[in-house]
Amino acid sequence: MAEFRLPRLPLLRLAQDTKRGRTAPIVPERSVAGRTLVLLIAIMTFLSAVTLGGVVLVQKSAIAWSADVGREVTIQIRPVEGEVMESNLRTAVALAQATPGVTQARALSLAESQGLLEPWLGAGIDLSAIEVPRLVVVELGDPADADIAKLRRDLGAVKGASLDTHAAWRQQLNVMAGTIVVSGLLVLSLILLATVLAIIFATRGTMASNREIVDVLHFIGASNSFIAGEFQGRFLSIGFRGGLVGGIAAIAFFTLIGLTAGNVVPDEASAQLGVLFGRFALGIDGIFGIAAVVPVIAAVTAITSRLTVRRFLTQTS
Repeated sequence: MAEFRLPRLPLLRLAQDTKRGRTAPIVPERSVAGRTLVLLIAIMTFLSAVTLGGVVLVQKSAIAWSADVGREVTIQIRPVEGEVMESNLRTAVALAQATPGVTQARALSLAESQGLLEPWLGAGIDLSAIEVPRLVVVELGDPADADIAKLRRDLGAVKGASLDTHAAWRQQLNVMAGTIVVSGLLVLSLILLATVLAIIFATRGTMASNREIVDVLHFIGASNSFIAGEFQGRFLSIGFRGGLVGGIAAIAFFTLIGLTAGNVVPDEASAQLGVLFGRFALGIDGIFGIAAVVPVIAAVTAITSRLTVRRFLTQTS
């Protein structure tokens, strides 16, 4: 019968560590794979946190857009032959102010109305020969309490008047924001999937490089559950360190963008970014969301490594 011999190198390491009064970890704490995995998880956490932060910013801006648009309706008065425009404007303003739920109604001046056409027609164009439709801006206190139906009926007495509640514009804003949020969550899921695959490959590589130590542990009676637990604890530490670095980098990124966006980006582009993302202020909920990514990544790292090790040991037993 052939004699079974234990690998000398793992036994020598275990013996040396036992004499020094400590236990050798199954997964080397300073291995190249460990440092690389910390960096990889930090990058994945950073991307996840930035994606989540972007989703939070867009969602908050969309809510603010919808609320602002919902608190305002517009009365448009088209030029009608035989009608005096200024008289119709005064009538429309009076009817709006008499409507329950309306806090203010103001007719835009002719210069303001012409200024609204500049983005399409260009500046410096003489529009004095053209009868430009006029607008009355109506501000609502609480949109739910405003009697819009009454205002619409009353405006029937003003020739050329029509009421725009901006419902279509609000719907488009909500659809756009929802599309961005769903796309962001999809990207977040793909990043998480890539992280899981990277952890699986790293775990299997670590198992292969430490196969002799695992064989020794099996020989002295260590169960698969014990070995998997050792890997889980090691990878939990790696995941938490990498996640912490990535989370801090993401918060610093949003802080830096918020401080420098107005100084680096031209005024026009800065205004557009401000409309889309606000002032890049995550708020308490956004910071807590990014902070929650760190333990989630650490838990995913630990659980994935444990399941990978159990599967690896089961297949090789």
